[in-house]
Amino acid sequence: MSEDGRPAPDLAFLHPYFLGPAAENDGLLEELLVEFLRDHVYWRRNFHPEDGLRIGAGARNRPDFLAFQALMRQELYALSADLKRAVPMYHPRYVGHMSADRLLPGLVAQLVTTLYNPNNVSDEAAPITLEKELQVGDQLARMFGYATDDEAEPCAWGHLTSGGTVANYEALWNLRSLKFYGVALQAAMARTGSDAGSVGPREKPLSEYSQWELLNLSVDETIALRREVGAAVLSEGGREGFDRLAQAVAEERVESLGLGGFYRKHARLEPPAVLVPVSAHYSWEKGMKVLGLGRANLIGVGVDDHMRMDRVQLRERQDEMFEAQRPVLAVVGVLGSTEFGTVDPIRAIVDIRDEVRGRRLDFPIHVDAAWGGYLASVFRDPDGALISRESVGASFKYFPSTPLYEAFAALHEADSVTVDPHKLGYVPYAAGAYVARNREAVDFVTQDAAYVFDVEGEQGAKPRRQRLRDLGRYILEGSKPGAAAAAVHVTHKTLPLDATGFGKLLAETVRACEYFWDTARARGSVLADRVRVCVPFEPDSNLICIAINPRENRDLGRMNRFGRAVFSRMRVDPDQPVQVKRFIGSYTSLRKESLPGDRSERLLGSLGIDPTTFTASPSDPVRESDHVFILRHTLMNPWLMDGPEGRPYVDLYWEYLEEVFEEV
Repeated sequence: MSEDGRPAPDLAFLHPYFLGPAAENDGLLEELLVEFLRDHVYWRRNFHPEDGLRIGAGARNRPDFLAFQALMRQELYALSADLKRAVPMYHPRYVGHMSADRLLPGLVAQLVTTLYNPNNVSDEAAPITLEKELQVGDQLARMFGYATDDEAEPCAWGHLTSGGTVANYEALWNLRSLKFYGVALQAAMARTGSDAGSVGPREKPLSEYSQWELLNLSVDETIALRREVGAAVLSEGGREGFDRLAQAVAEERVESLGLGGFYRKHARLEPPAVLVPVSAHYSWEKGMKVLGLGRANLIGVGVDDHMRMDRVQLRERQDEMFEAQRPVLAVVGVLGSTEFGTVDPIRAIVDIRDEVRGRRLDFPIHVDAAWGGYLASVFRDPDGALISRESVGASFKYFPSTPLYEAFAALHEADSVTVDPHKLGYVPYAAGAYVARNREAVDFVTQDAAYVFDVEGEQGAKPRRQRLRDLGRYILEGSKPGAAAAAVHVTHKTLPLDATGFGKLLAETVRACEYFWDTARARGSVLADRVRVCVPFEPDSNLICIAINPRENRDLGRMNRFGRAVFSRMRVDPDQPVQVKRFIGSYTSLRKESLPGDRSERLLGSLGIDPTTFTASPSDPVRESDHVFILRHTLMNPWLMDGPEGRPYVDLYWEYLEEVFEEV
């Protein structure tokens, strides 16, 4: 029984999922690895056994063989010894960054598949694991509510990346190609004298579209325009006219001219903007620089009191862009920020997009769900239907709030999503994913000129599903491990992406966060005579932050130094055995520019801090007063509510913190 009278959770269903905090399932893991190692050896021995052996039985007795074997063992033992000082992310005493124990299905699948070492760049290099990767894309797409049936319009697709950062780059890359395609197509048709008649959503000749109209076509309208013009030109001008236009389009596109050349050719074109919440991951700034879009064109949108994108300010920023006739490459909503775990109002972003479409304007929506994407499984029935908020909330105390539920319910209306299986998917690194609502969008980034302007169903053309098996044509990366695809695929097949599978696992982590939130307030009352404890904003997912300040202190710089001293007790020191750390955590900071309106004053007031000390000044050379230092807790370990003697690790953590406060 927990301190607040809650019954101990029944976590028996988790027992076969992981190796375990104390390696309780070591026998199972060993059996699986030995079994599939032997199976791999059998596979090798039976591929043309008539060839005989290349390594003879006597090889093991040669001095050079023995010397190499000894050196290899020596280095592996050294590595194993070094790894004992690694961060024990598998254990519930680790409440730091976004990592925990790995699910056994994915762990074994990755280790086993590494023996085969497939390269998922193409069907020829990895026919088995590449197909599994495309199936993973379908699995994730269905979890987000996208259609994946080949006959569906639009039909989704997805694939794996090395992580969420590359997936975000790919989102920008795809959307840049789509945004500028109509302008390039118009220029190519004028150059070749091609005529497709009345086309597109305005049902008029392409030459009569203004540049601004072409820059405000939706993703689906751009795809349909490409298909419509291609079919018309093929019908009227034959294959020769079609090929001539296809080549001209390829030459007119931003991928050929570069951004500088494209802007010079279309002098009235303003640089496109990408709108992101100020809480967004730093990969967006990196992506703008990598793709040549420019950091200055990444427009920050403020957040509300809950650290979610402020819908009012989004509307204002959007109107500013449209008033200046500046194209919006994307509005990015974050589904679980890496710093605070908060979820942006995806429903509101979709509503604003639908509203501006009534004015014949448009912007694509990308959702960065690297952290929170897998929580969508909590809201999905096994048949793919969305579960009602009331049904989901029946087993929680607070989760999900109405804005949170609406955000997940609106995911299927976004144009693309980033998600990281190596975070809340509990599979080994590296495994991020990019999922697009309309798979035809990838034809705009292919490296094969023949597909830059193609007509679906044309004689001799491969079916789209088969084309996507040439994966390297459509993605940013080249060589990529098939072992990652195998790990995610087996994990999803073992634990389906719905409320009975992954959702059941993740629900336990959300309940642990709810319990942490309750205990934070209860402990805050107990500690009030010594330390002020504040949860800056309600948690949206299974990540929660706390700010701490000595009772009589009024200075922010001193508060932050106190917080850092507390954190120093929880930071892994490579010069110390990790066992000396009773708990291991992480931290982040809140800066004034990221806090809305008078939110900083209210936060500092709850901590007893004089707001005038929240500023950078010459007297603060170490810059300890230009931010609010907070402890960040990622509660993704499923054993947090099942500690020694039936006591939740959350309670043990608070007892530890109380001791650390006294020490500091």
